[in-house]
Amino acid sequence: MLTDRKPIKIHEAIEAVLKFSKEGEIEYIPIEESDNRILKAPIKADHDIPPFDRSPLDGFAVRAEDTVSASSANPIELEVIETVGAGGLANSIPQKGQAIRIMTGAKMPEGTDAIVMFELTKEIERNGKTFVSISRKFIPGDNISFQGEETRSGDVLVEAGRQVEPGVKALLATFGYSKVPVAKKPTIGVYATGTELLDVHEELKPGKIRNSNSYMITSQIIKTGAIPRYFGKLVDDFDRCFEAVKNALEEVDVLITTGGVSVGDFDYLPAIYEKLGANVLFNKVGMRPGSVTTVAEYNGKLLFGLSGNPSACFVGFELFVRPWVQIFLGSKKPHLQMVHGELKSDFPKANPFVRFIRSKMTIESGKVFAEPVGLDKSGVVTSLANSDALVVLPGGTRGFQKGDTVTILLLNGEGGTAIYKEKRS
Repeated sequence: MLTDRKPIKIHEAIEAVLKFSKEGEIEYIPIEESDNRILKAPIKADHDIPPFDRSPLDGFAVRAEDTVSASSANPIELEVIETVGAGGLANSIPQKGQAIRIMTGAKMPEGTDAIVMFELTKEIERNGKTFVSISRKFIPGDNISFQGEETRSGDVLVEAGRQVEPGVKALLATFGYSKVPVAKKPTIGVYATGTELLDVHEELKPGKIRNSNSYMITSQIIKTGAIPRYFGKLVDDFDRCFEAVKNALEEVDVLITTGGVSVGDFDYLPAIYEKLGANVLFNKVGMRPGSVTTVAEYNGKLLFGLSGNPSACFVGFELFVRPWVQIFLGSKKPHLQMVHGELKSDFPKANPFVRFIRSKMTIESGKVFAEPVGLDKSGVVTSLANSDALVVLPGGTRGFQKGDTVTILLLNGEGGTAIYKEKRS
C-alpha cells in the first residue's frame, strides 16, 4: 500500500496502467451493428474481384482481330447479334464480323477479347439488322476488367485492429461477412463521490454543485467504444463506500471513481484500497491538472481514482483510461494522436509540472496551430465544451509565448502509438 504521495512521471504512470491491459474476447455481431467497432480478426476475400472478366463500361464486345484494318478513313462494320446486360450472360459466340452489345459489369462473352465504348461507334440499321461502325483499331485486352485484378480469393483486405468505417463496411458486405468478428466491449463502472453533488434535475442549493463528472465520464466511455455503467453517488460513509466499491468490482471490467482521492477528511478511497488489499500503482502524477490521479489493481482489475475537478477528471481519463480501453478492443493506436504546432497566444503561467491546456486546434496554410480555451483551472467545465486538443507544456518552464512550438494531443484524432514522455532534466 502506497501511503506517501511522491509524483511519478506521466509515461511511467501510463506504462504502469498498461501492464494490466488485456485484449477482450472475440464476438460476432450482425453487420448492421458493426459501425465504429474494432475488428478482432482480419477481413479476407472469399472470391476474386472481379469474379470474372467483365466490361467496365457500356459498349460492344468484339474480336480484336476484326478491327485491325479500322481507321477514320476506312471504318469497319460488325453485325450486332445480341445485347447483354449486367448480370446476364451471352447466348451466342460471335463469329468473324460480329459483335455483342454489352452493358457495364456484364461478363465478357466467349470469343471476344476487347470492348469498344459507345462513344467511338455509330450504330446503323440495315435490312432489319443492326451494325456497329468502328473507326479505329483495338487490341486484345482493351477496356476489359480481368478476373482477380483488384484482389484474389484469400487476400487480407483489412487487418485486425481497424475500426469499421463506411469503406470497411462495404468490404464486409462484398465478401459475405453477415457476422463481423469484433472485440467484445468492456464494461466500465462509474461512481461519483461527495455529498456536495446534486443530480442534474435538482435545484442548486448553497454549498452544492450539480454532478457533471459522471455524465462527462460516461460520455467519454461511450466515445472510446466501451459500455458505461453508472452506479450512482458514494455517500460519505466509509463502510457503505467500501461495500459499494467491492460489489461493483464484481460486475465490471474496470471501475472509475471521481473525487475522494485527495487528503481531505472524507476522501475514503485510499483507505478502501487498503482494506480491499488492492495494489496501488501510483497516487500522484507530475501533471496539471489531475496530479492526484490514483490507480490501483485488485484481482487483475483496475480501479481508476480520478480527480473530482472536471478538467482534471477529463484529462486523467484521456491519458490513462482511454488507452486501456483501446487495447482491450484491439486497437493498434490506443493513445491520443500527437502532433506539433505553434501556440497561437501567450501562456505566461509557470509550469512546475507538465501542464495539459484545453485548446482549440486549427490548420492555416498547412500549418498547425493551437490556442488555449477559457480559464486554465482544474475545476473549470466550460473550456471542455470548446476544446478538441490538449496542448502539452513541459514542467520546469516559466510560460510560453505566441509562436512557440508545442506538442498537441488530439482529442478527436485517429489515435497514436506514442506515449508522451517528459524530457530528461
